[in-house]
Amino acid sequence: MGAALPLGEPAPLDGVLPVAVDPEAPFSVYLHVPFCRVRCGYCDFNTYTAGELRGARQDQYADTLLREVQLARCVLGAAGPLRPAATVFFGGGTPTLLPPGDLARMLDGVREAFGLADGAEVTVEANPDTVTDAVAAELAAAGVTRLSIGMQSAVPHVLAALDRTHEPANVATAVEAARRSGLDVSLDLIYGAPGESIDDWRRSVSSALALSPDHVSAYALIIEDGTKLARQIRRGEVPTPDDDLQADMYELADELLAGAGYEWYEVSNWARETSQRSRHNLAYWQGADWWGFGPGAHSHIAGVRFWNVKHPAAYAQRLASGESPAAGRERPDAEATELEGVLLRSRIREGLAIADLPAERRPAVAQLIADGLIEGRAALGGRVVLTLRGRLLADAVVRTLTR
Repeated sequence: MGAALPLGEPAPLDGVLPVAVDPEAPFSVYLHVPFCRVRCGYCDFNTYTAGELRGARQDQYADTLLREVQLARCVLGAAGPLRPAATVFFGGGTPTLLPPGDLARMLDGVREAFGLADGAEVTVEANPDTVTDAVAAELAAAGVTRLSIGMQSAVPHVLAALDRTHEPANVATAVEAARRSGLDVSLDLIYGAPGESIDDWRRSVSSALALSPDHVSAYALIIEDGTKLARQIRRGEVPTPDDDLQADMYELADELLAGAGYEWYEVSNWARETSQRSRHNLAYWQGADWWGFGPGAHSHIAGVRFWNVKHPAAYAQRLASGESPAAGRERPDAEATELEGVLLRSRIREGLAIADLPAERRPAVAQLIADGLIEGRAALGGRVVLTLRGRLLADAVVRTLTR
């Protein structure tokens, strides 16, 4: 049911922000749908199966979330001019467990409260088994522009190791349904699962490419405390992921994707065209404002971070009482903001401006070039851009630039 919420100061019951907003700053919306049929063994997201809801009803969720949308309109309206949403992202959980009509009503609520920018990107995450022609068509008619499909692997024993329940063949069915409705398609993959070989991984990436998606995300499996997979590893039932094998898998993915015409634009993300990059995720990496709606969702507005109570029942109760569902908030200091900026901006293809680094840390750039971790030509142009080796050691690059 997700990692613990961060520490911070209590959020006010009316949700009022302590700062004014910049009317020129980009604004995005995240809509969290915290429902899953089965909990995957590796997942520590704030999600709930039917038996874990205790006091919350899935069929009432859209109405509950729309109360927070109205609250956000009041809070943001008091802090400055309302801005249209440049991107909207339905994440989870499995948003497509809700009827598409509920997702449409939630999107309509955002549209009515804030407006959508011209050409807004609207993404829905989906389990392949939940996408039909009818679902895709209804989402497209509602204004959704992009479907992000959780493929994870094309190999049955790897899906089983991850506790994924979808049928591999349904990935192609979901992609075809999305295409028929005019939706862009992103496929999500995970590598490094227990028992997964390099040949298994090659098969998964090749299978994804055969579907010609617009965008591919490939994430290394991370073992999170408190998950079923972490307990299995602790008991010796499955092996710990091999870092060297995961590095080989990443290099193979980059080779196959580049060979098929996909360009990396963030360490774990590739797109065929610049226009097909995930603008919503770029908003996070570039420090834009966003409001996260739903239990456990996090927001960032004008340098203030806040997060909602985790359980759907507590979330619904707060809103029914006319209170903000925010559990806490913080305003990171200059040092924390600088560290986060280096961490996020160094991961994207455009890189980090060397001029944004404190003067005393700029000499470290030369050593990173010598170590083959950043591109020398880009550094001469004033930016820190990771090489392939640097992408594998991105955390080390950040430590070097911030210590």
